[in-house]
Amino acid sequence: MIAHLFNAPVGEDETAVGVGTVGSSEAIMLAGLAFKRKWQKKRREQGKPFDKPNIVTGANVQVCWEKFARYFEVELKEVKLKEGYYVMDPEKAIEMVDENTICVAAILGSTLTGEFEDVKKLSELLTDKNKETGWDTPIHVDAASGGFVAPFIYPEIEWDFRLPLVKSINVSGHKYGLVYAGVGWVIWRSKEDLPEELVFHINYLGADQPTFTLNFSKGSSQIIAQYYQLIRLGFEGYKNIMENCRDNASVLQEGIERTGCFEVVSKDVGVPLVAFSLKDSSKYSVFDISESLRRFGWIVPAYTMPPNAEHIAVLRVVVREDFSRGLAERLVSNIQKVLREMDAQPAPVSTKVAQATRKNDVTQDHKTVAKKDVTDAPKDITNYWKRLVDRNKTSGVC
Repeated sequence: MIAHLFNAPVGEDETAVGVGTVGSSEAIMLAGLAFKRKWQKKRREQGKPFDKPNIVTGANVQVCWEKFARYFEVELKEVKLKEGYYVMDPEKAIEMVDENTICVAAILGSTLTGEFEDVKKLSELLTDKNKETGWDTPIHVDAASGGFVAPFIYPEIEWDFRLPLVKSINVSGHKYGLVYAGVGWVIWRSKEDLPEELVFHINYLGADQPTFTLNFSKGSSQIIAQYYQLIRLGFEGYKNIMENCRDNASVLQEGIERTGCFEVVSKDVGVPLVAFSLKDSSKYSVFDISESLRRFGWIVPAYTMPPNAEHIAVLRVVVREDFSRGLAERLVSNIQKVLREMDAQPAPVSTKVAQATRKNDVTQDHKTVAKKDVTDAPKDITNYWKRLVDRNKTSGVC
């Protein structure tokens, strides 16, 4: 069912294969291992060195890609980001591809901003490079977040097995697959894309059972839950849920933009989420806002972008099927309240001002009035904020 969803060529001559995993992390490691082994086999047959494999990705990849590279001794060549462009640039990625590249990894739904990378353009550029060099560098699509989104509300976007160079795709069932945590999937375009040497066959349970996994004994509840959701909801059911998530994300984005304090960095087309940064961080930061929202029961992550956009810090709200329009409006209201409270706080005192003030200590009424040290100002602000929080504490229920 998932292979069909990703437009895999299923017929007498071509049959997609796949495996259930513990999240997309295992799925990515299995896919990467398959690419590495296939590349090594070809290089060995050609009598060429096969000890320095690499993968080309954007700097916005999930940490599981770094784990794969380190665990399986593969160089990770990252395309750096830049302000205003927080996904992998296809042209720069192609420049990094060489004869040792086992695959180029594209992301359908960046963790940072939810944006879809342009897999079609990447495929076109890589096809041209393969023709020029005689290589056959393939593409893997990390669709952990977007794999259960794009097919339902953005069917016109070509990112999957419709592109010949896409050889494998991973997706998380516990993100937008609507299953509880612990299930992922990896699909290969055909059996030829998964080296048989990696597949083990057992028959002690009464029949031949092929297995390709890095994990061992695990329950089947998530597999059953995924199957149940696919059967129960069907294509139209998933489509309705994803459309609702997208609409609620739009409501949230409009409310955040109305505050006039934020710049939205996420895109309209992508995973239903809103990522936004402060226009002015001179008085407080997104980390302060994230911390303040916790007293209303919200856990809104704040983080900095990867190289070379580390100076950009954002907040991110992921909109799932249980995030209603009412919750979106409540979050906007709470953000507005936090902004008003923070605007009412004393402005930070710079080091130069504090030092200059200290030099001007005076005697009033025969008493020396000691001016505060630069370290005292942040303490005063912190104490003021703590008193404000204690005074306005709620139950924390959202």
